[in-house]
Amino acid sequence: MRILFVADVFGAPGRRAVELRLPSLREELGIDFCIVNGENAAAGRGITAKIAERLIAETLAKQGVDRDSLTIHADRGSSQASKPVAFLLADLGVTKSHSRPHTSNDNPYSEAQFKTLKYRPEFPERFRSMEEARAFCREFFTWYNEAHRHSGIAFMTPEAVHYGRAEAVNEIRGSTLAAAFAAHPERFVRPPALPRVPTAVWINRPEERKEADQ
Repeated sequence: MRILFVADVFGAPGRRAVELRLPSLREELGIDFCIVNGENAAAGRGITAKIAERLIAETLAKQGVDRDSLTIHADRGSSQASKPVAFLLADLGVTKSHSRPHTSNDNPYSEAQFKTLKYRPEFPERFRSMEEARAFCREFFTWYNEAHRHSGIAFMTPEAVHYGRAEAVNEIRGSTLAAAFAAHPERFVRPPALPRVPTAVWINRPEERKEADQ
């Protein structure tokens, strides 16, 4: 699956830019899923219920999402938890998923990324300007996506998994490990095995799915 992350969308101009550019990006990059930071989509007032309703309805229509095949996870902000959005999701056959009450860090993937950012040795005590912060983050996210090996995805880079290169990388790793084992089996307790790349990730995984997978 290829996921596109879009930075801060501010006000009507930002929403319009996403509407105009996203279709061509999807076609150009083969995007399967898009995550957008839209907390300023209403010019600094967060995502209103009206904007959320329109965004969800148009996105599902454009993506051709079938009924009862999608779950949307969000925090408990006023727009995400509003009745118009709840009614819309019910009408569209979309399952709602919310962070636990009074739990601001209920997205483990975002929290893991944020911890990696803050624990980097070069992370400063403070940024002197917005430009300095943006420059730092540009360099950090390039490293995070293209160089950093993540234990949760079999020590692959997000870029390798995103662009479907994980299988090819594992073939090279497997050949290298097999050659090392053949040359010096005494150095291994058992034949080396490659970690598996996960095929799915979950937030608030349904209990029935856990039981079915066991």
